[in-house]
Amino acid sequence: MASDPIPMGYHSVTPYLIVDGAAAAIDFYRRAFGAVELLRLEAPGGKLGHAEVRIGDSPVMLADEHPDQGALGPKTLGGAAVSLMLYVVDVDAVFARALAAGAEVVRPVEDQFYGDRTGTLKDPFGHQWTVATHVEEVSNEEVRRRMEALYAKRD
Repeated sequence: MASDPIPMGYHSVTPYLIVDGAAAAIDFYRRAFGAVELLRLEAPGGKLGHAEVRIGDSPVMLADEHPDQGALGPKTLGGAAVSLMLYVVDVDAVFARALAAGAEVVRPVEDQFYGDRTGTLKDPFGHQWTVATHVEEVSNEEVRRRMEALYAKRD
């Protein structure tokens, strides 16, 4: 039986997070972002070998650290090289919910020159999330103009 090259419900790019405490991360993502658990595969020793959640319309895969396989999370590595962007209907409400669930503010929520209202936080497992609501349609030319004006103010 033939199958689709991209499984139904998935996108071309899907984040895969390595976490020290994947089960706790699933609970955090549920409380903070409304994640729905899709799959949980236990590995020997009680760790999660693989799990999947859906946040909004996007799947996110995750697993516990497995150092023997080179799978290490941001806390072990001293930070993450990748951050996640999450668009939501109400950035202020989701940001507050994430903070109540245990996230830390990296950058508070504010309107941005490119038309989004955003804030950035770090989850308890070391991953950085920028949460945003798109509030204004801005052409590429206007974004460039606003960015130049912003940098001119800083000089």
